[in-house]
Amino acid sequence: MHEPHPVDPFVLQQLDRETEARARTLQAPTSTAAGAPAEVVTELASLVAGLEEELLAASHDLAAHPEVGFEERRTAAALADLVEAHGIEVTRSAYGLETALRAQAGTGDGPTLAICSEYDALPGIGHGCGHNVIATAGLGAFLALARLGDRLPGTVVWLGTPGEEGGGGKELMAREGAFDGVDAALMVHPFGYDVAEPVFLGRRQLRVVFTGIAAHASIQPFMGRNALDAANLLYMGVALQRQQMPPSDRVHAVVTDGGQRPNVIPERAEVLFYVRSQYAEELRLLSARLEDIARGAALMTGCGVELHWDEPPAYLPIRNNGPLAAAWTTRYAERGHAVLAPGVVPDLLAGSTDFGNVSFRVPGLHAMVKIAEPDVSLHSREFAAAAVTETADRVVLDAAGGLAAVAADFLWDADLRRAVADDFEAAGGAVDVASYFD
Repeated sequence: MHEPHPVDPFVLQQLDRETEARARTLQAPTSTAAGAPAEVVTELASLVAGLEEELLAASHDLAAHPEVGFEERRTAAALADLVEAHGIEVTRSAYGLETALRAQAGTGDGPTLAICSEYDALPGIGHGCGHNVIATAGLGAFLALARLGDRLPGTVVWLGTPGEEGGGGKELMAREGAFDGVDAALMVHPFGYDVAEPVFLGRRQLRVVFTGIAAHASIQPFMGRNALDAANLLYMGVALQRQQMPPSDRVHAVVTDGGQRPNVIPERAEVLFYVRSQYAEELRLLSARLEDIARGAALMTGCGVELHWDEPPAYLPIRNNGPLAAAWTTRYAERGHAVLAPGVVPDLLAGSTDFGNVSFRVPGLHAMVKIAEPDVSLHSREFAAAAVTETADRVVLDAAGGLAAVAADFLWDADLRRAVADDFEAAGGAVDVASYFD
């Protein structure tokens, strides 16, 4: 048996060296907003500390019982039970999704802020994206804020959002009104660095189905139309297109159907693509280019072709909000974490998230929090193990405290809210996400 050739770690190590060099010279913007009263922030920190045992037990419990997207039944029930144990009503199966959750605290008047918790796992890997940390940090912030009761000058909504790993749970919830009336949304995500304004790529899914004509591959091949040939031409056409793609774009694919037997010319072939870009407008252009290549492959082979876009919802890139990011940088630093400035971490270290769709609807914070060294890859068993270490446990509590403090700053400080709204409008304002690619 011939083993795969080992991957040389040079590029990853070089990127880390460059990141460290930039971190020594660049400073992340901090907040000049008045924020919440100091006594409120101090009380919230104490309330989060009092939740330590419950939050860490929940984080480890989720890690020990991972469930994939839209099947997080045990997970959702456990989180809902924890909220209800604090005397807070929970809406289960919220917004038409069986494993979505909603709870609310505050007066119901004034500004409204949402805190999101993801909790789906990866097939065969478990919480290799650290969603157990996301879920419990967000929940901890909400429970601490809820303890302030009527003293909250507004409303805090906690949203349990299933199916982030490719399923678009937040987008499905948004279409059912989850973010209607919300003035800003917050969450954190584990990573190998502390970053307040991360780069996340928009992502679309394209399923291409070629239809040919079956024939005996030896006796009468001239009577066939080979759908697998069309799939190969599509794959090669996209590969040749990569030289002309900007560095901010990504395209990757798998052949999900290439025929059944070698002696039958395949009458059907299917290819599934992920198409990504850092810019929503560029994602539109790249999508159109892939359609042209697919139709060209069909024309060359005499096959029919069907294009199926975004059967799970498309993801837009994250639109970061400067004032929210600065507030996070300030509050997380108070917990002992130095947040890196924008541009320090290379943009090419970027995936996709359905929170991007949220950030085009309302101002958003999607802070990245370090739980492992940069060479520990997300979506790996090693990262799943890192999500239940002492470091990750500390991050659960610190991130919960940071989120609670930023939420309080937003609710108490009208000037901060105006700055957040102005930054959002300057970036383009609210977008009709559901029809963006129509």
